[in-house]
Amino acid sequence: MPPMTRTRTTEGAHPADGDMANELVAKYYGQRASAGLIISEVNDVDQSSHGYARIPGIHSEAQKRAWLPVTEAVHHRGGTIFMQLWHVGRLAHSSLLPNGQAPVGVTAEQAIGSEVFAHGPDGRLRFMGAEKPRPLGTDEVTAMVGTFAKAAANAREAGFDGVEIHAANGYLIEQFMNSVLNTRTDRYGGGKLEDRTRFLMEVVEAVVAEIGPGGVGVRLSPFGKYGSMPADPLVEETFLYVVEQLGQRGVAYIHLLYELLPDGNMESATFKALHLDHRMLAKARASFAGSFIWCGGFNDVERAQAALDTGLVDLIAYGRPYIANPDLVERLRNGWPLAVADRSVYYTRNGEVGYTDFPPYVKKETTWRSELF
Repeated sequence: MPPMTRTRTTEGAHPADGDMANELVAKYYGQRASAGLIISEVNDVDQSSHGYARIPGIHSEAQKRAWLPVTEAVHHRGGTIFMQLWHVGRLAHSSLLPNGQAPVGVTAEQAIGSEVFAHGPDGRLRFMGAEKPRPLGTDEVTAMVGTFAKAAANAREAGFDGVEIHAANGYLIEQFMNSVLNTRTDRYGGGKLEDRTRFLMEVVEAVVAEIGPGGVGVRLSPFGKYGSMPADPLVEETFLYVVEQLGQRGVAYIHLLYELLPDGNMESATFKALHLDHRMLAKARASFAGSFIWCGGFNDVERAQAALDTGLVDLIAYGRPYIANPDLVERLRNGWPLAVADRSVYYTRNGEVGYTDFPPYVKKETTWRSELF
C-alpha cells in the first residue's frame, strides 16, 4: 500500500506541534495491515515543509507520540509500515507556514498552475495556488540534511519499520534534481550531474546512517510534470545516475511512479496512462541490487502479474484501490469484486466518511431449499 494523503489529522495544541495522527488514523492503517508493507502518508520533516493542511509531521515530540498507536495497530495485525518523509519546497502557501512566511525552494521560480490545500482569505480550507518561494541558501540546504535525519530518527522511535524519502512529484528534492528548474550555481546547482543530485545523496547518507541500510527506500518519478515541473532534457541521465548511486548507499528499494501523476489537484485531475519506458527501466534494473516497486494504475491481478512478468519489478503498489478496500489482498486473492470510492471523499473532513467506513467484503452464501409438492 503506497503513500496516500488523506487529510484526517488533528491540529496540535501548539503551532510548533504541527498536525498529528489520531485514533482515526490508527484505525485506518490497522484496517489495511494485511497489505504486508504499508508506506504511510507523507510527513513533514520541518515546519517549513507544511505545504498542505491536515498533513501529519514527524518533527515534534507530540507528533512522534501520536504515531505510536498507529504503528502498534499495524504490527498487532502482522503488518509492516514505513513512514514517507518529505519537504514540499515551493509547493506551499504562506497561510500554513510559521508567521506567514514565504515557501522555500531551489530557486525563486513559482509553481504556476499548481495547487495546494490551504486556508483561503475566509479561513476555510480549499485548493489554492502555490505562492512564490524564497530560494534556500547553501547553508540552509546543508542544514536540511540534518532535518531529514532527525525526522527519520523520530519515525524509528515512533515504531516505524523504516522510512521512504520522497524525491518525486515536484517536491523539494526533485526541484533540485531538475536541470531546467535548478539554475543555482552553488554546490547544489543544476548545471552538473553530481551537484543537482547532491542534496538527495546527502539526505540518503544521513538517513541510512540513522536507520540502517535495510530500512530506507526512495520514491522517484522520472518524466513527471506534477508540481509544474518543467520538461528536463537530462532526466534519463539524472535518473540512471541516481539509481546507481542509491544502490551504493544502501537503499533497500526504489519506489517508481510507473503511471505518472496528472497535472492539477488530485481531487479533480484526470489520470492518464503515461507509463515509463521499459528500455530505461531495464538499464536501471541492471545497476541497482535492491528491490523495485511500481505504483500507478494497478487495480487488478492481471495487470500486476504482467508487470511482474517483465522481470523489471519486484513489488506492485495498489494505491486508489486501497481507499475503498481495506481487505484488498483478500479480494484479489479470491477474485471478489472491488469497491470504488467516490473521489469527492478522498480529502473530506467528515471524520470516518470515505476513510474508515468501507466494510470488508462479505461473501453471500447460496442456500438450496427443496420443497415437497
